[in-house]
Amino acid sequence: MKGIPGNMQAVMQQAQQMQDKLQREVAQIKVEATAGGGMVTVTMDGQKNLLKVKIDPEVAGDVEMLQDMIVAASNEAVKKVDEEVQGKTRGLLGGMGLPPGLF
Repeated sequence: MKGIPGNMQAVMQQAQQMQDKLQREVAQIKVEATAGGGMVTVTMDGQKNLLKVKIDPEVAGDVEMLQDMIVAASNEAVKKVDEEVQGKTRGLLGGMGLPPGLF
């Protein structure tokens, strides 16, 4: 047998195209999360890079509380990125006709 059978090769090409599309879509994700009722706001991209931190001047004096709020907002942003990526992945894989729950 020489190489990969034609049908399998087509499936692998489709999977590669879907992976490329997913990577492009993930690169465009931007989420925002807050803590302390909006006292701290963080912005994160699809690769979970922290892009921006906005701090209400009222909490700037309480360093411990500020640190906790930054951690909380960052953790929430990570969850939001994960949810966005899962949704995009499910959307792309749904088009392949794979059984539910596989991914």
